[in-house]
Amino acid sequence: MKRITLVLLTLMFLAVNVALAAVNINTADKETLASLPGIGDVKAEAIIQYRNDHGEFKNAQDLVNVKGIGPNILEKLAKDITIK
Repeated sequence: MKRITLVLLTLMFLAVNVALAAVNINTADKETLASLPGIGDVKAEAIIQYRNDHGEFKNAQDLVNVKGIGPNILEKLAKDITIK
């Protein structure tokens, strides 16, 4: 019984860490990007296209160069994204 409890606690810990992890905008796939607040499929594709055309984002602020992403969306994303 202790072993089952330990396994369940470990799985819960891992799930929380994954849920709280920031999304790397330089490596994330379309589905992951689309799950971010205010992004969706079309903007996720635009982010990937921008990456392909211009290389990696140097900082999160570079996202405003992607069509359809402005300062308001960037502000919503600030805590959810990373470039590392």
